[in-house]
Amino acid sequence: MSAMLAERPATVPLMPGACPVIETARLVLRPHRMQDADAIANSLSDFAVARMLTRVPVPYDREDGRDWLNMVTSGLKPDWHFAITLDGVHIGVASLELRHGLWHIGYWLNRFYWGKGIMSEAVEAALDRFFRRIPQAEIFGGAFADNPASLRLLEARGFRTVGVEDVFSKARNTMAPLVEFRLSQPDFAGRRKRA
Repeated sequence: MSAMLAERPATVPLMPGACPVIETARLVLRPHRMQDADAIANSLSDFAVARMLTRVPVPYDREDGRDWLNMVTSGLKPDWHFAITLDGVHIGVASLELRHGLWHIGYWLNRFYWGKGIMSEAVEAALDRFFRRIPQAEIFGGAFADNPASLRLLEARGFRTVGVEDVFSKARNTMAPLVEFRLSQPDFAGRRKRA
């Protein structure tokens, strides 16, 4: 059993409210629009991106993007799904999503923008805003063991490892080890003091 599910909270989680718009030094994180379907399909049709995600099928096309956008723009869920934009161009996603009563972070970035610190900037801003809304929340995350950049990103934000579990990756069409993490607001705030 997943370490994340073994410690399911007994209370109803607090909700953060509507997905905000966040501006950073280089980026604008905003709620998604249906017009983002082509950019999403373009990024997730790249196997190098899709293989690092658990729930993305291969091949991934515009209709897959529209289906996902219909869900995230419906307003029926409390989740925050940020479109990461640079100079107005959709280049990735950072999400804070309520699953099984627990908050989870997920993210991906178009491969052309890897290695530039963009995802670190986006995740930092999203977590900061989320913890301002719900400081007592815990956020869970995961990264495949063969994704060192994502593992470093989570650790640098203060996430602590809680276990490793084999999970099914749709893109890979096989099981793969996923390192599971947990983050509290004190760990997020305190990591700067430890650095």
